[in-house]
Amino acid sequence: MPRTDRLFRLLDALRRLEPPVTAAHLAAETGVSVRSVYRDIETLRTGGAEIGGERGVGYTLVEDGMLRPQTFSRIEIEALTLGMAEVQGMGDPALVAAAQAVLGKVASTLPSLGQQHLLHAVSGVHRFQERYASLPDMAVVRACCWREEALSIGYLDRDGVASERTIWPLAIVYLDRMLVVLARCCLREDFRMFRADRIQWVQATGASFRPRRAALLRAYRARLDWAG
Repeated sequence: MPRTDRLFRLLDALRRLEPPVTAAHLAAETGVSVRSVYRDIETLRTGGAEIGGERGVGYTLVEDGMLRPQTFSRIEIEALTLGMAEVQGMGDPALVAAAQAVLGKVASTLPSLGQQHLLHAVSGVHRFQERYASLPDMAVVRACCWREEALSIGYLDRDGVASERTIWPLAIVYLDRMLVVLARCCLREDFRMFRADRIQWVQATGASFRPRRAALLRAYRARLDWAG
């Protein structure tokens, strides 16, 4: 692994994990040896990151020299905390990890009072029931949206009839109780909304529809009369 990637992964772990974090824990998180963690900690300190702690005790990221200090009002911190908590309740492991990473990065750039506000925010989210059916291949769908790459999917319609489709994925939308993929269906040659709980399998095709995603999504949203 290139050293730059190691350092980024180490910083990310220090932002996310509850301090103090032992070198052994950091080594397990970043996939390197404990000795490499010791060396990389010193490199980060030399680069401007203020990292408290020592060998045998654990490390705490006091100030992140790679991120510019941020100033948020208390209500902005509440909004950020609430939004990230909502994301973590969506049942998508990748989004859960990303939300935790965002909070860790923000916390490391806040002054001590802001960190206390973030830690003790009064806003929260709790769901008694799962809101969205999980889709194991969501990472593939998301990546194809980003790359503007066509997808092959197996899909069950409302009557339970199975079909294979090639779609151009445009967006992933979290409705009140349903997760859907907005797409242009190549079979129907029109826009379609595919329910995630009816998608049986997905496979990236490698066929690009770039640069049409943004324009198609605007047109679809206009048809749906959605804002944004």
